[in-house]
Formats: sequence, structure tokens, C-alpha cells
Amino acid sequence: MRTTLTEENYLKALFHLVDNEGKVTINELSKFLNVKMPSVNNMMKKFAEKKWVVYETYKPLLVTETGKREAALVVRKHRLTEMFLVKKMNFGWENVHEIAEQLEHVHSQIFFDKMDEILDHPKFDPHGEPIPDKDGNIISQDLQKLSACTVGETVTFASVTLSDDGFLNYLNERKLLLNTKIKVIKIEEFDKSMTIQIGNTKEVLSRKATEIILVKK
Repeated sequence: MRTTLTEENYLKALFHLVDNEGKVTINELSKFLNVKMPSVNNMMKKFAEKKWVVYETYKPLLVTETGKREAALVVRKHRLTEMFLVKKMNFGWENVHEIAEQLEHVHSQIFFDKMDEILDHPKFDPHGEPIPDKDGNIISQDLQKLSACTVGETVTFASVTLSDDGFLNYLNERKLLLNTKIKVIKIEEFDKSMTIQIGNTKEVLSRKATEIILVKK
């Protein structure tokens, strides 16, 4: 049976919120989706019937392996679409999220398989996040927040945890794109804003920005 648009939105939320033990709370889902708790409870009971989660009253949800796979396949459609829009249609990385939100609910598997083939099976989306494969498997990355870096460190910009167009435009203005080398020059004691060097240029990033930017050594 096909998943509904609402079910797919819940699955995506599970994908983003589940912890290392495969658990997530009803409250976390409620806040993430901006949906009232009773509605979340009702949906999770349906997910339990589908064997996507283990649901027990007053306990965190346990997302099953089947549930994780279903969630990853929704995210796969979204991230493949974003990559297609950037690589084949010349959209900026700041303009693709909303369009992908709509196209991710297309149910044709052949459509997304063909998109994957045309793109030569990309491993990451335009924002540096891994694209799950056809079986829902996903590459693990050893990344850290830029805010965790110390003065003198040189790292590579690998991903962002927020694909909001306002934030991506903020990065565009500073010519801070994926795979850019970043050297930490100074961290302000007062507000933890960070002075970085990109090539021969220095920029000051807010604490909020350095929390969203993920880097690798």
C-alpha cells in the first residue's frame, strides 16, 4: 500500500530525529512537525501496525529497521531531487528545498531510479548530506560543527544542518561553498563569533552559523 503525504512527512521527521539507539519521543515529533501530541500519538499507532515503530504509552518510540528504511527512502527522493535541480537544471543550492518538498511525494520508483542514473549515482546532495541508496543504506560521515574547532585549525566545509534559503544566501555572500578550506583565525570570547580565512579572504561568522556548518578534518 502506498504511503500518504502525511505519513511520508512523519517518516522524514523520524529520520532526522532518531537517536543512536533508534529512539525518539512523541514530544520531539510534535515540536518538529508542529503537530499536536494527540495527532502524533494516533499516527504512531498506525506506524506500529505497519511495524515501522514499537509504540508503548509514555515511552520513547523505537524505530524498527523497516521504519528506518522507509524513512530513508523518502529522504532519498528529496535529496536526489535537490541534486538533479542543481546539476541538471542549474538551480542554486538555496532554491531547491521547496521544490524537492513537493516532488519527494511522487510514488514512481522508476522516476527516481532514472534520476539517480542520469546523475551517475551521487553519494551526497547539494548541501553535503548523504543520499540513501535504493535499499535505504546511508554513508556515515565523521563530521563536526565548525563551532567545535579551535584557533589555528584548518578544516573542509562538508555539509550544513539547515538548508534554509536565508542561511544559504548568507553563505553565498561570503563565498563559503562546500569543499572550501576554512582556517579558524579567532574566536570572540564574548559571543563566540568566529573569524575565518577562506583563501586570502577573512570573514566573521556568527555563533549560530558555526553551529550549522559541519566540517571534516
